[in-house]
Order: sequence, then structure tokens, then C-alpha cells
Amino acid sequence: MASERHYSPVDRLLLQADAALRTLLPFSGASSRPSPAIVQSDAELNPEESRHIAGLMRINHTGEVCAQALYQGQALTAKLPEVRSAMEHAADEEIDHLAWCEQRIRELGSHPSVLNPLFYGLSFGVGAVAGLVSDKVSLGFVAATEDQVCKHLDEHLQQIPEHDAKSRAILEQMRVDEEQHANSALAAGGVRFPAPIKFGMTLLSKVMTKSTYRI
Repeated sequence: MASERHYSPVDRLLLQADAALRTLLPFSGASSRPSPAIVQSDAELNPEESRHIAGLMRINHTGEVCAQALYQGQALTAKLPEVRSAMEHAADEEIDHLAWCEQRIRELGSHPSVLNPLFYGLSFGVGAVAGLVSDKVSLGFVAATEDQVCKHLDEHLQQIPEHDAKSRAILEQMRVDEEQHANSALAAGGVRFPAPIKFGMTLLSKVMTKSTYRI
């Protein structure tokens, strides 16, 4: 069995910088899976529908930016190698969602949020702090965050018109993946966060969605 490669602190910082650039630069994150929207037909959307759907997809794209930063921050400070590896693997899977959302946003004639660098930095810091506290807290934070994401996706699926099969296909597959990430984090030993903490996370997510819907 090959031994795990050990990186120096400088190596890890360079890897983090590369991950940030791949997350924030347009079309820099290549998905490993084709977008679920590819097999769906284009729908005729009026300007108001296109604007609203683009806003929802922009929120989801920013959510994926935050997820990337969160996982990278946690991977940087994780204490156990297997936890660090799990965080990095989850971040790789989230790149698919990031690419799918960006592609759909562009198809709708819009753009990702200009606030993404700010949210990336904040999320990276939160992830790093969670990893410093303990791996169990870090994994629990993943589970709680993914629960919030699933709630957002459920709300957006209710708002997207039935005839927009492309956007719906993307969000439905994201919903499946995010739920799996949450369950995997708990199964790996993550703590279940109490209701007050989850409520606070809900309030913060609402601030994010309001600020990124249009910009």
C-alpha cells in the first residue's frame, strides 16, 4: 500500500491558493460528471422567469463556493489524515455542482455573484476554526451545513417552473449529493449540532441568499 503523501505547510498554502482560484475564476472548475441538464430540453422562459431562475441559481452557486471554502479550511486544520482526505474528496465532488450552476447561470444570460470572494474568505475561516476545535465538530459542521443546503434546494425546486427541466435536473441531483454528504459526515463521527446553533446558521444563510440573489 502506498503511504500517504506528506505536504509541508507551504505546500498546503499553495494548494489552498490554487483551490481558491479554481473556485472563484470563471469556468475554472471542470466537473467530473456531465451536467444533468444536458439531456433536458430547453424551455421557453419569459424575461421575468429567466431573471428569477438566474437569481436562484446564483444563490446555489454561491452556496457551492462557500462549501468549497468550508471543506478546504477544514482540510487544512483537520487532525486525522482520514478526515482531511474525506474533506478533500467532498470538495472535489462539490466542484461538479459549482460548474453545473455556473453553466446554467450563463445560459440564462446572467453571472455569478460578485460577492463570492467575500463569502469564500469567511467560509474558509469558519471551516479552519471548526477543524481546529476537533474533527468531530468539523464533521458535524459539514452535516449541519449540508442540511441547510438541502432546505434551500427544496425551496428553490418549489419556485422553479415545472417546464424548466434543465434547472430542476441540476438541483435535484445536487439535493441527492448534499444529503449523502450530510449522512457520510455523521457516519464518520460528526456531532449533531443542537437546534439553537442550526437556527443561527439558518439566519446567516438567509443573509447570504438576500445579498446574492441580484448581485
